[in-house]
Amino acid sequence: MTHSDPSPPAIELRDVTKRFRTPAGSVHTALRRLNLTVAPGEFCAVVGPTGCGKSTTLSLISGLEPASRGEVLVDGGPVRGISEGIAFVFQNDAVFPWKSVLANVAAGPLFRGVPRREAVEQARDWLRRVGLAGFEDRHPHQLSGGMRKRVALAQSLINRPRILLMDEPFAALDVQTRQIMSDELLRLWELTRPAVVFITHDLEEAIALADKVVVLTAGPGTVKATFEVGLPRPRRAQEIRFDAAFVEMYQRIWESLRDEVELAYARTAAAPPSTAEPEKETL
Repeated sequence: MTHSDPSPPAIELRDVTKRFRTPAGSVHTALRRLNLTVAPGEFCAVVGPTGCGKSTTLSLISGLEPASRGEVLVDGGPVRGISEGIAFVFQNDAVFPWKSVLANVAAGPLFRGVPRREAVEQARDWLRRVGLAGFEDRHPHQLSGGMRKRVALAQSLINRPRILLMDEPFAALDVQTRQIMSDELLRLWELTRPAVVFITHDLEEAIALADKVVVLTAGPGTVKATFEVGLPRPRRAQEIRFDAAFVEMYQRIWESLRDEVELAYARTAAAPPSTAEPEKETL
């Protein structure tokens, strides 16, 4: 990359607002004037209180939802629908329960037109990378939660996406398995270095994984602060948490996040949904 010919950001949201019509007929503003940039190969974690629009942000980047106002750009071009080169890892397992582990992982290449023999070879290779060699013929219900997450990572990374969107992918796992999966994710990410937007409620997880952590305000969500993590890579997520620089970073980000968490909680305690006033904005 040169100064005269810079590469565009992998992801850019410019003054993005997103509104939804509720079943009651009112308008809910999920995001308001949000600005976010993620460079190619950058790992960005997004934290914020419940209801601040974190998952909505991923929907806009992926093309699953259009912005109400503002611009959403991927690789410098406007998002007009579901884009190629983007992989999405959800909180719930998005595997085909009737297919074997091998067939699940091979499904992406086959859909893209890769010959079956080559797709199966690629799938076996990725299952080896995620530590599931020997489990090719198993079905998802025969695997532990952590193993199913490994399948989901292989499903996504086998397509070598430029952008990887992850919506609290490890939230349902126990603490020990989450830490193991964090290390697995970092190891696998290093292989292809896609740009990542990783949504989490776990601030320790965010710092351990990311190059930068973005804090969103209580809804309507917008960027309150961005923190460059600066911890050396390659990392082990389980070990970096004991580093003095990690602890200092945690304290700084928590000071920014705490007020938003308290505000979101106060809103839900004071105004049940049945008595909340509808917003006056129009779509």
